[in-house]
Amino acid sequence: MGSARRLRCASPACLLLAFLLAMPGLTAGLTRRYTFNVTMATVTRLCTTKSIPAVNGRFPGPRITVREGDRLVVSVHNNINNNVTFHWHGVRQLRSAWADGPAYITQCPMRPGQSYVYNFRIVGQRGTLWWHAHFSWLRATLHGPLVILPPRGVPYPFPKPYREVPLMLGTYTSTPLPSIFATVCATHSHRSSVGEWFNADPEAVIKQALQTGGGPNVSDAYTFNGFPGPTYNCSGGGNSTFKLKVKPGRTYMLRLINAALNDELFFAVANHTLTVVQADASYVKPFAATTLVISPGQTMDVLLTAATNPSSTAFAIAVAPYTNTVGTFDNTTATAVLEYTPQRPAALRGLPAPPLPRYNDTGAVTNFSSNFRSLASARYPARVPLSVDRSFFFAVGLGADPCQSPVNGTCQGPNNTRFAASINNVSFVMPKTSLLQAHYQRRYNGVLAANFPAAPLRKFNYTGTPPNNTFVTHGTRVVPLAFNTSVEVVLQDTSIQGAESHPLHLHGYDFHVVGTGFGNYDAANDTAKYNLVDPVQRNTISVPTAGWVAIRFVANNPVLIELLTFVVGVWIMHCHLDVHLSWGLSMAWLVNDGPLPNQKLPPPPSDIPTC
Repeated sequence: MGSARRLRCASPACLLLAFLLAMPGLTAGLTRRYTFNVTMATVTRLCTTKSIPAVNGRFPGPRITVREGDRLVVSVHNNINNNVTFHWHGVRQLRSAWADGPAYITQCPMRPGQSYVYNFRIVGQRGTLWWHAHFSWLRATLHGPLVILPPRGVPYPFPKPYREVPLMLGTYTSTPLPSIFATVCATHSHRSSVGEWFNADPEAVIKQALQTGGGPNVSDAYTFNGFPGPTYNCSGGGNSTFKLKVKPGRTYMLRLINAALNDELFFAVANHTLTVVQADASYVKPFAATTLVISPGQTMDVLLTAATNPSSTAFAIAVAPYTNTVGTFDNTTATAVLEYTPQRPAALRGLPAPPLPRYNDTGAVTNFSSNFRSLASARYPARVPLSVDRSFFFAVGLGADPCQSPVNGTCQGPNNTRFAASINNVSFVMPKTSLLQAHYQRRYNGVLAANFPAAPLRKFNYTGTPPNNTFVTHGTRVVPLAFNTSVEVVLQDTSIQGAESHPLHLHGYDFHVVGTGFGNYDAANDTAKYNLVDPVQRNTISVPTAGWVAIRFVANNPVLIELLTFVVGVWIMHCHLDVHLSWGLSMAWLVNDGPLPNQKLPPPPSDIPTC
């Protein structure tokens, strides 16, 4: 009998079961249920009271907390006068592509009065992600943290912090709409500092920007968890300042999220050193820094150890922009307060801000970004593809549409044109139906074209003098990928309308950042410098100003997880500067089914909205 038992446990099925039970995140977890009621809420900032779209009446929205392996079920009820969808930023939707959320990519939006249930499992992920609206610019106020804890009994690969604090970074705008556009259109600014709250309706802001052909407005303030802090006029009280209260000698984990619509940010805490331990919900080799750089869409977990004998009872936490844009932007510095307890509360004003780099200090950004390495340990290996099946070269940047474009508006972009943005000179046109639905039904005609160019059709000196013709083409064009294809994409910044960084976000996948540099990418020399040992794994990466970055991913999902389920469907990749997304800086990958049942796209949920 004992021999028979040993024989059965040595069978492939038994070994597979034992393997799955031993892997955290691959066994069944709990079902966590949340309800999102999207309504208009009254909020006051900078002496301005207004009604904003909010989830459950809160701004920022509620925190979602799950454990790796749990199922998350979020019932959304749309009670505002806008269409809306929600995206679970960074979640690998394993056979749940219908829950990814970008409007007209994986679903049609919920119209006013409609509801939809997002239902998916958290598999093989732990750390800080976030959720936000993914229709037009509604994510300005519709966003919140998504915290994924390790399975019970599985420790962090770093000392457990005393407390964990989600900290969402954003911006605030209260300037009246007409004066905003008079200023912006006069300077032809295209890189805005618009964040998650507007005095005007965000939909009206982007609608007017698209009508003028110029850039949208700049912000009045940056924010910490929705609060501008004491450095702004009419914002000096404790009710408008975020306070992080700490005890001497304790270690805290800050779960940082850049929720700003269009701003990369420097972040620092006066007289304190931070230790970076995670990026985009992937563990990294810990490293110390006094100043961080975080792009829109990115998350970062950092440890802060409070001093045993602090020199003061309070210290300033500061954010300020990083940008290389030409034109108007918000060059203010916002502060929150790190306050030691149980000391007497300190005065909010007059705290010395930590030294931050200049707004255009690309060197500081490069030095910080070069520190990121994955753990590449036995428990958390780096499964970077060592060879690739398909290679792509994507030139990303801005461009223009001619003034005679069939748009009911004006031409207030550079040289009497209209601003546009593109990848390989293709400006993405949002369809009028869900691409995923069209793919599931194999109904492509009139919806999409599977001919997105793998490289620019016309090569030029990407970071040098711009070509004379800056006009873009338009189309809903995708790249079809066979299941299990290993992919390399080189993302090259261009100097058309000015070189600048672009934070690119890939839905459905994490990718490995295997290389980066300045100037034009040189395959003959730069490929040999790739890091294929411990590259950082992310879902959002900034293409450096006048430079390039190379990423690799496999069109299914990590090897250990693929025993259970796979990523198939339609996945958008886009700039997370929302003004650039609105101008067309995006494309989509169409990942076809594999041969096995668990490698196929399941049918859509019965309650999915229709167009």
